[in-house]
Parts: sequence; structure tokens; C-alpha cells
Amino acid sequence: LSASSPPVLLGGLLAAAGPTQFFREEFGDGDAWTHRWVESKHKPDYGRFVLTAGKFYGDADKDKGIQTSQDARFYALSSRFEPFSNRDKTLVVQFTVKHEQNIDCGGGYVKLFPASLSQEDMHGDSEYNIMFGPDICGPGTKKVHVIFNYKGKNVLINKDIRCKDDEFTHLYTLVVRPDNTYEVKIDNARVESGSLEEDWDFLPPKKIKDPEAKKPDDWDERDWDKPEHIPDPDAKKPEDWDEEMDGEWEPPVIQNPEYKVSPGGSRGGVPRSCRTPLTSPSPQVKSGTIFDNFLITDDEKLAEEIGNETWGATKDAERKMKEQQDEEQRKKQEEEEKQQKDEEGDDDGDGDGGGG
Repeated sequence: LSASSPPVLLGGLLAAAGPTQFFREEFGDGDAWTHRWVESKHKPDYGRFVLTAGKFYGDADKDKGIQTSQDARFYALSSRFEPFSNRDKTLVVQFTVKHEQNIDCGGGYVKLFPASLSQEDMHGDSEYNIMFGPDICGPGTKKVHVIFNYKGKNVLINKDIRCKDDEFTHLYTLVVRPDNTYEVKIDNARVESGSLEEDWDFLPPKKIKDPEAKKPDDWDERDWDKPEHIPDPDAKKPEDWDEEMDGEWEPPVIQNPEYKVSPGGSRGGVPRSCRTPLTSPSPQVKSGTIFDNFLITDDEKLAEEIGNETWGATKDAERKMKEQQDEEQRKKQEEEEKQQKDEEGDDDGDGDGGGG
């Protein structure tokens, strides 16, 4: 399971006409959320969520969400709602994520599961319908996942969508339309869009290698025709590589020592494409991520309005409070450094006194 993904469920009943909120959760009624959300018991050491607005916020009440509270843990929490279908309707999935701990490695995404999910037995291999949200691990992985389960296989988007990696609250929105187009928004601004067919490999490729093709009798395989790049023979697949999640592993490519430039300066080979690896599901090394403002609806405009009423209403005040805290911390540090220098100066002065 993703390091920090409290998922929600998706099922299969036709929705009513007009804008519909299939699921909405803003944690505005104190501890009552614990009756709506179910912790998985699949493993005894799953991390616990706590209700809080965090160390800095725009509104102490409105900004309360569920926060990961234990370092180096997996998290498995879910909430159930009435099954529905998005057939011939738009589907919008939206929520906020705040990595106030300045996260170094961990997921901030959610999963929509079939209604058949056993919530108390939910785990990393539980089948899901959609996975969406940010994932961060070191400087190399800062992306937004958009994964659909199609015919029993998890199909990843073939575009790289960069996520936010600061300490503030951000609004993530996925829109899937009945015309097979989609849109990903961060903070109510579009960051990616396109066609489902073009940006996911749901269907077999339009072109494949000719299975009847044979190498010509006069094919020249001399050294100058060696490829410029080859798979690194010393590379090994990471132990935590998950092909279901990360795709088929391919070793990184290196310069071919046998590659030569052919006469006339033209290149004698075509560089092999290299797949950018994804991190496999991992625990949050540093806890502190806050999830809030969950919404599943069939209306894009409604989602945008609710996003502005929740995240949008407190984002500026949140930044202001953080800036004030940083300024206070800076002044405190300067004062401590000054005091330390003064004490060191007094010690030096005491030691200079000599006898006559």
C-alpha cells in the first residue's frame, strides 16, 4: 500500500441525474470521523492517523484533517460510500495533501476500490480501480500517479506529471470525462490533460515488429554498426521493484565501448530508450502528512467551487502563519548565536588576566 494513502471505494450503480456528491469528507465534526473510517487489521503495525490542523494552518478548525503520526510505517485506512457508476458521466476525484514535515520519501495518493473490498483486510495487493495523487521519494521521484485498473492490470499514465514538494496544503483533482478525455489539476489549475487512449496503454500498440521479418542475407554486422548505448550488464533489479506498480524493469543504459562513428560522421546505432523507474510502495520515512477535503462527484464546476471554499479559503493565511513562525525561529536562532558568542568572549576575557 502507498505510504500514506487513506483510500475510498468505488462501485457499480448508476448515479442520479444532476450534480451528485458521492463522497465528501472534511473532518469537521471532531472524533466522529473514527466511526466513518476503518483501519485495516491485515498487519498489526500499520501506522495510526490523528486529527489535527498541523503546526501551521489558515484556520484551526477548517484545516483539520487526518495526519500520519508514526515514522517508517505503512498506512491503511478506508471509508465506504454507496456504490455508483460513472458510465456516461464525468468522474471527479479531489482531495488535499499537506506534507508539513518536509517529506523525503512517501506517498500522498488515494485509491478507489471496488465495493467488494474487505476494509479490515485491506493491504498493498488489494485490487483497486483508480490510484491518484502525489508520490515523493528523494530528488528523483516527485510525480502525480494516475493509474487505472483495466482488465485486471494496473495501467500507468505514460506522462510525467510533477507534484508539489513543499510544506503547504495543495489541492489535487482528477477529472475523467465520458468522451474519454481527462484532466489533472493542482490547486485548481490544469497541469495535464489529454486522451485516455493516447496517454495510457489500454489497447495493444498500433504498430508491432513484423513476426515474419528476416535478416537480409547481406546484413553487415561489423563493429561500426554496434549501438551507441547498451544495457548496463552490472545493473540489478532493486529488491523492492514491483512490476505491477512500477512496470517491467529495464536496466539503465550505458555508453557502448564497442560503438564507433561510421564513415561520414553519421551514427552507427540508435540509442535504446530508457524507462524511468518508479518507486515501489514504501512507508513514510517521516510522518506528518495531512489529508483533508475528500470529494468524489460528477460535476467539474462543483469540485472547483468546493476546492475554492476549502483549500482556497485558508491557503494564504496558512502561508502567512508559516512565514511568521519561520521569522520567529530565525530571530530566536540569531539571539542564541549572539548569546553563545558573548559567553565565549567572557570566557576568553577571564583567561587573559595574568599575575604581575
